[in-house]
Amino acid sequence: MKKIAILGKPNVGKSSLFNRFLKQRKAITSDIAGTTRDVNSSIMDFDGHFLEILDTGGIDTSNALFSKVKELSLKSAKNADIVLYMVDGKLLPQEEDRELFFTLQKICKHCILVINKIDNDKEKQMGWEFANFGAKESFMISVSHNRGILALKNHIISSLNLPPIQVLSHSQEDESLEDFLSQPSDEATLQIPQINVGIIGRVNVGKSSLLNALLGSERSVVSDVAGTTIDPVDEEITFLDHRVCFVDTAGIRRRSKIEGIEKYALDRTQKVLEKSDIALLVLDVSEGFVELDERISSLVNKFSLGVIVVLNKWDIRNGDFEIITKEYKRKFKFLEYAPFITASAKSGRHIHEIKAKILEVYANYSKRIPTAKLNEIISEATKRHQLPSDHGKIVRIYYATQYETCPPQIALVMNRPKALHFSYRRYLVNYLRDHFDFAGTPILITAKNKANKKDQDSQEE
Repeated sequence: MKKIAILGKPNVGKSSLFNRFLKQRKAITSDIAGTTRDVNSSIMDFDGHFLEILDTGGIDTSNALFSKVKELSLKSAKNADIVLYMVDGKLLPQEEDRELFFTLQKICKHCILVINKIDNDKEKQMGWEFANFGAKESFMISVSHNRGILALKNHIISSLNLPPIQVLSHSQEDESLEDFLSQPSDEATLQIPQINVGIIGRVNVGKSSLLNALLGSERSVVSDVAGTTIDPVDEEITFLDHRVCFVDTAGIRRRSKIEGIEKYALDRTQKVLEKSDIALLVLDVSEGFVELDERISSLVNKFSLGVIVVLNKWDIRNGDFEIITKEYKRKFKFLEYAPFITASAKSGRHIHEIKAKILEVYANYSKRIPTAKLNEIISEATKRHQLPSDHGKIVRIYYATQYETCPPQIALVMNRPKALHFSYRRYLVNYLRDHFDFAGTPILITAKNKANKKDQDSQEE
């Protein structure tokens, strides 16, 4: 059986590509360098061709453990028919990568340079920086956005002298072409990332009307009767190569005014938000903001969601722009990082802008900061404003790493993690926002002991 080995330094996306090829989450992926250490092997169906694929550990010679990982990775490469050497396309080419690639070209049968994290056409310019690797074959891809994956698969099949992919290979005997083409394509579904958006707000702020406007069709029942929506109503659209799933949740009342079946609506709303990426917080500007609006907005922090504030019913607003926005900023100061859009579900005002803003916020919500750059900014922040001492004892941040996305989650490895005051945590969050575009997304900072004995306070800002 033909073998394909995926090699590269830590955190370049090897395990993610492995999972993408397998169409399942078999390999554990994280933003912590060195998550994969052993060689992960699996048999995959490559569009009718069964191949063995090897996900190897990140090559790093910084300590004895990773030296062993490198040894196992290179051994796998020697025995493979094709080696995919992956690099991070968002970073400038590194000399260590170039030397490793040269080594692999000498010991491997067939070596392909795969430049990952090229998420859009603009980023291809960075990808061309890897021309000095002298690779005979190279591909710019984005595993997270499924860009360039099909071309890479086709090239692998061609290089292994296997029959070309049969487009109709999965069709049933005597099945008409029309019936075949009408079936949903698993590959097409896989190619388009899905963003889950929960629409929240109190009763009668226009959530259902907003959903209908976003969909361009009457999907959700709209009524002047407060509490019309009980069950969450979900519908999916495709917008600029993204699948966006909207869920119109039940309007929330004051707890004392919840009646009958509505008591289940709040619970269902919270379950929807548990699975959401972004919340559209809908506020009614035809009347003033109320305390309940502020309470509902706290759900954004509770579930660590990306957020966009929709100032709905702008066509019948109760004041001019300056008065309304001033009042909004005063009452929702804790959402100062959230973009807001003046809209009207009834007239269609700024509906397209809401869709575009969802993609922008999701990009921030799923953003990953390179570890070196993150530590540079954190170090700069601590120099500008030193960490307060802990009863006269010096508090230090040894290093920082982003260990998760959606939302961005950062660990600070410290000598005294319990001494990280919430005000200094907030200062670091704001400093990160000044240097990176995190509009619309919370940033979670966790303080950890250097010995990794246990996590300390984790707080959302």
